[in-house]
Amino acid sequence: MRKLYWYLSSYIRKHGLIVLFTIVLAMVIFSFAVPFIARFVENKQRLYIGLVGFYTLDTLPPEITQLMSSGMTRIEDDGSVIPDISERWTTEDDGKTYRFVLKKNLQWQDGKPLVPEDVDYHFQDVQTISTPNEIVFKLPESFVPFPSVVSKPILRNEETQHLLFFKRRTLVGLASYKMESYQEKGKRLSELIIANNQERRIYRFYLTEEDAVLGYKRGEVDDVPDLTSIPDVQAWSTTQMSTTLNNNRYLAVFFNLENPIFQKNIRQALSYAVTKPTDDTRANGPINPNSWAYLPGGKTYDYDEERGSDRLLAELDQLGAPMEFDLTTTPTFESDGSRIKQEWEALGQSALAKCQANTNIKDKSVCENLKISVNVRITTFPDTSNFQSLLIGQEVPSDPDQYYLWHSSQPTNFSHYRNTRIDSLLEKGRVTADQNERLAIYQEFQQFFLEDAPAVFLRYLPSYEIKRK
Repeated sequence: MRKLYWYLSSYIRKHGLIVLFTIVLAMVIFSFAVPFIARFVENKQRLYIGLVGFYTLDTLPPEITQLMSSGMTRIEDDGSVIPDISERWTTEDDGKTYRFVLKKNLQWQDGKPLVPEDVDYHFQDVQTISTPNEIVFKLPESFVPFPSVVSKPILRNEETQHLLFFKRRTLVGLASYKMESYQEKGKRLSELIIANNQERRIYRFYLTEEDAVLGYKRGEVDDVPDLTSIPDVQAWSTTQMSTTLNNNRYLAVFFNLENPIFQKNIRQALSYAVTKPTDDTRANGPINPNSWAYLPGGKTYDYDEERGSDRLLAELDQLGAPMEFDLTTTPTFESDGSRIKQEWEALGQSALAKCQANTNIKDKSVCENLKISVNVRITTFPDTSNFQSLLIGQEVPSDPDQYYLWHSSQPTNFSHYRNTRIDSLLEKGRVTADQNERLAIYQEFQQFFLEDAPAVFLRYLPSYEIKRK
């Protein structure tokens, strides 16, 4: 034994570093190289996709979370809500309590059973109570659209092995796509990989559309969806571009109603003066045209310079000077802004000529106050707290509830719109459970809201996707 000990100790002194290096190298190969090689020898299609936005594990985009998991409910194309991982739900306490019954035998991707305690939406003002088969949400006040809120897919946080001796946070879902790995730059995701049995999706994230298109040109990604403008690569012979019309996004001019210029007649005049599409891209109001609550016969403000001029003339006595204001927009809608500027200024000239030809107006000098001068301001990130008129895109909520954007009490009502009748309808709409009653409320809302013209609704926004052939 002593002789064996001498041999071993002598060998370790002479070759110990080489042995240690070999062991570490073998661990690295088995921990990194083998899984890396396995990814490429397995028969899975690889998709390299570029997405635009600042994302973290806590703020993944819906196109990823919907592949990885499911929510308590699911939203249909018409905005109606149906059960998903829940069998059903009931409403109690005048709409303040929602009781969801979970489906049986649901499992997470790692095989663990889904229990009610796993469902955590991190609500701040909502009490969540779990029972063996149910999840109860107690709200501070009635809120009928709540089932649409819990359509967000749920994900479970887990710790997994990372870099041999470390652990790292990962997400586990309920659907077929599993998270394999991710990379971060500072606090944001730069890459995320998910896969199912047939394909592996490698998402790479860019802060701007320009960066995403540049990544496409460099070959980092082969697919860039949801672009707001047509990229120059659409002319490449190796690129296929498709266009999708999004009825859940519209372009509109929002008026800052704290500005005394924008009285109702002025708003209506400016609405009539803007040309709008005549096809299915036309947006007539703030509710998705596919929604069960949409009002098809609302006021549309088709282009009508004659009516617009009449509305301006109706405000002549209130105008103490020619109208001058800014129209703020983003580079994406710069051409729209320039066209609207020309149309509004042309409206002023038309109203001026009508005023001068009106024999009932003796003092022709006041006609000069009908002139309109618009300054188009282009900014990448418009300030919704400081504008006069604002041309931007707006997301349409899945539920017809418009409370946050148009109720006078809400800080998110950036146009400062105030109308007691509209407030009352919005308040009723979010606490009325019967859908037929809600339909009547929201159609009445649209009727009076569109008559008031707090914004000029223009068109639904397309998105563009580029793919390598």
